[in-house]
Amino acid sequence: MNLTLKVWRQKNHKDKGGFVDYKVSGISTDMSFLEMLDVLNEELSAKGEDPVHFDHDCREGICGACSLYINGHPHGPQQTTTCQLHMRSFADGDVITIEPWRAKGFPVLKDLMTDRSAFDRIIQAGGYVSVNTGGVPDANEIPVPKIIADEAFDSATCISCGACVAACKNASAMLFVSAKISQLALLPQGQVERKSRAENMVAQMDAEGFGACTNIGACSAECPKGIKLSNIARMNREYFSAVLSSDNV
Repeated sequence: MNLTLKVWRQKNHKDKGGFVDYKVSGISTDMSFLEMLDVLNEELSAKGEDPVHFDHDCREGICGACSLYINGHPHGPQQTTTCQLHMRSFADGDVITIEPWRAKGFPVLKDLMTDRSAFDRIIQAGGYVSVNTGGVPDANEIPVPKIIADEAFDSATCISCGACVAACKNASAMLFVSAKISQLALLPQGQVERKSRAENMVAQMDAEGFGACTNIGACSAECPKGIKLSNIARMNREYFSAVLSSDNV
């Protein structure tokens, strides 16, 4: 395939940035999207030009690092991660527009790479459970109904890629935060910090500059792991319950 790539190039978060057009040829339909970008970068390097900077790690759809906004969709036209998107999803002669996540909470580091450490700080604010030192208890000592365990597992499949933020017109991170809160709130092991977790994680989310949810649903529709909107409703219940019972009220 022969393709035209419109790639966002930006030196850093202070630079204005802009699109640069590149032509790539001989692209196999069996290539992944990132492999296609590797081909582009090899050509740029051979010419002595600065390669396009983009983030990736596992390339197995697990880590969520491959955060690219492709033709108006986070991770591209399919509900999957960019590294699992193959060039067979495009046609010969296509023009492909590639951008970084665009959100105040995800400042651009360079080109297509953004700083997503805001998610790390939200997790550090409350996305954990207390563990006493000593021997590790048998996991089966605390019975959990299967329907609850399944729901917690579904929430835990969130890979923190930030596609929900990129898809939302308000750059809201509520789908991500609600998945992490739900994952722990549903399990007996997560009850110790249940109230403080909801308050602290929501407060940190707001401090990072993410927007509010207006129930459009684009976040869930674009999420590569299909995280459900019902998590946001649960997070709201957890948060309001925590605030109403807080000593500061």
